[in-house]
Amino acid sequence: MTSVSNATQQSNVVAQTGQAAASMTGADFNMFLKLLTTQMQNQDPLDPMDTSEYTQQLVQYSQVEQSMQQTGVLRDILSRLSAADMAQASGFIGRQAEFDTNVAGLTDAGAEWSYSLPREAASITATVKDAKGGTVATKNLEPGTDGRFVWDGTLAGGGTAPGGQYTLTLQALDASGKSVAPVIRSVGVVDSVTSVSGNVMLGVNGIELPSSTLVSVATKAGS
Repeated sequence: MTSVSNATQQSNVVAQTGQAAASMTGADFNMFLKLLTTQMQNQDPLDPMDTSEYTQQLVQYSQVEQSMQQTGVLRDILSRLSAADMAQASGFIGRQAEFDTNVAGLTDAGAEWSYSLPREAASITATVKDAKGGTVATKNLEPGTDGRFVWDGTLAGGGTAPGGQYTLTLQALDASGKSVAPVIRSVGVVDSVTSVSGNVMLGVNGIELPSSTLVSVATKAGS
C-alpha cells in the first residue's frame, strides 16, 4: 500500500517536471532556431558571421537539442512508472479495502464505513449526505469506540437513494457531553484500476478513489 502511494506520488512529480521541462525546452528550442535562421538569412555576405561566434551558437543549438532528448527520456520514465503503478495496484482487484476518506459509493449491497474513536462515546449519531451536501439519512449507532456502519440506501423520507457518492459524518459525545472526534474510513471491494492524469485510481462501489488514500487491504469476506 505504502509503496504504491509513494510510487504514485513520484510519478506525479515526474509528470509535472516532465511537462514543465517539455514546455520550456520546446519554446527555447523553437526560439533559438528562429533567431539563428533569421540571423543567417540576414547576414551581410561581404561581412559574414564570425566563425567562432557561429561555432558557439551551434554549440548552444546542440545543448538545446540534448535537453529535448533528456525530456523524452523523462517522459519514458514517467510512462514506465505509471505502468508499474497500474500493474501493482491491479493486485487489489477483488480485495476488500479501507480508504482514508469518509466518501463511499452506494450499490445494491449498500455503502459501508468503519470508524474509530479515541475514547468511549455514550452516543453516536450517523449522518449520510449526498454529493450535493444534502442530508439523506440519519441513524443512532451503538455506543462504544470502534465500529462499522452500513447504509442500505434507505432515505429518511422513504424510498431508496440512487447509486453514487455519499459522505458519512458522525457526532459522538462522551458521558459528560463532550464531543469525541472520530476517524472515518470508507470500506469497499476494489473492482477496477485506472490511471487519471498520472494518478492511480481504484474503482470501489461505482466511484473512484485515489490509491494514495488506501490504508488497508484484506481478503474479501466469504472468499
